[in-house]
Amino acid sequence: MNKIVIAIDGYSGCGKSSTAKEVARQLGYIYIDSGAMYRAAALHFLNEGLSLSNPKDVAKGLSTLEITFQTNPSTLRQETFLNGKNVEEEIRTMRVSERVSEVARIKEIRQAMVAQQQELGKNKGVVMDGRDIASVVFPDAALKIFMTADVDTRANRRQLELRQKGEEVNVEEIKLNLVERDLMDSSRVESPLIKVADAIEIDTTSLSFEQQVGKIIAHAQKVMFN
Repeated sequence: MNKIVIAIDGYSGCGKSSTAKEVARQLGYIYIDSGAMYRAAALHFLNEGLSLSNPKDVAKGLSTLEITFQTNPSTLRQETFLNGKNVEEEIRTMRVSERVSEVARIKEIRQAMVAQQQELGKNKGVVMDGRDIASVVFPDAALKIFMTADVDTRANRRQLELRQKGEEVNVEEIKLNLVERDLMDSSRVESPLIKVADAIEIDTTSLSFEQQVGKIIAHAQKVMFN
């Protein structure tokens, strides 16, 4: 059985991260949450009060930015650390969601994140999700998935996710944020969100979590045993 890289791209709120985590768990692969890296970077720039339009501030922010992942021994969940502090919950707030696409547009930040992502996946046996995984980070990935869903479904899912974490946000506000992020992610000059030609599209609008995981596992097994 061949170890492969599974690259999962798609719009925010399609269930990419939760699906990718479960696919990695079932395959015994490493899961890399590229979105968490950009969220952590956004949080860092917010906390430090740095301007994304100021090249000196961008350079300063990158020089003091360290993102790592650790597995929680109690829950076995992978959690995100920013400069040694666990920020897994904080990076999922609307405060960060409203800033993350702006941060991801900055060429220097993307270059730093991509270099780290490529290093993490160099030995294969990884599942990584994000916006430019198949197009930029791992263009030679053996399996490329593009996930999508209608915006109302995505907004309702995100509202439930936030509510479970104790944050109550109006669904229309979430929907507006998703539409704005879709536009920013798809139209940015640096590594825009695209569906590459050889990606398999999976529309999760009417799929259960188990169904979307199952579809990707089935595609992966075809490639791994080929």
